[in-house]
Amino acid sequence: MNEEHFVGERTPVKIPVAYWAFHRQYRRAYLHYAQLQLGDERMAGQVVHMVFLSLLHGWDRLMEEANSAASAWAHLKEAVSEVLLCEGREPALPETAAFARVRRAVLEDSRDEFAAMESSAGLYPAIARLPGRQFDVVVLHYVLSYTTAQTARIMGITDATVRSHRLHARQRLAQDLGIPLDTDRNEE
Repeated sequence: MNEEHFVGERTPVKIPVAYWAFHRQYRRAYLHYAQLQLGDERMAGQVVHMVFLSLLHGWDRLMEEANSAASAWAHLKEAVSEVLLCEGREPALPETAAFARVRRAVLEDSRDEFAAMESSAGLYPAIARLPGRQFDVVVLHYVLSYTTAQTARIMGITDATVRSHRLHARQRLAQDLGIPLDTDRNEE
């Protein structure tokens, strides 16, 4: 089943219902991720919009992929990287994630949150140095608060792979920050 929509000036296009389901399922996560990376809500919205237009344009090819979610995630990451490269800057994660924590602390009026934020001043730069997939898992799971299953679905990988990337990221972060790793901690 397709719906007819107009893309561009006057070109009617049949858009598959499956595309709209895909869009509904992933757009919010893509937007959150792009906002953290770019530090600009408007630019993130434009990038995500262009990614979804590109996915629509190659929809049939995407549906033939062995893992369409992983391919679409890679497309988003590439688009965000291209914007950062063109603008000659690094990802904005440390600034945007720290701001989100400050905002949450102010809203919740929690002194403990401020203390945690101060002690984690070096955490966000350390996260930014993680390898690609570990970085994505940490951002989606810890910074954006997606569950293991949601993170796996967004990235197009298994829950076990998310847990593995998360464990390796935690080990690397603990080593990088010179803190002991709580190996008894059982996460979701």
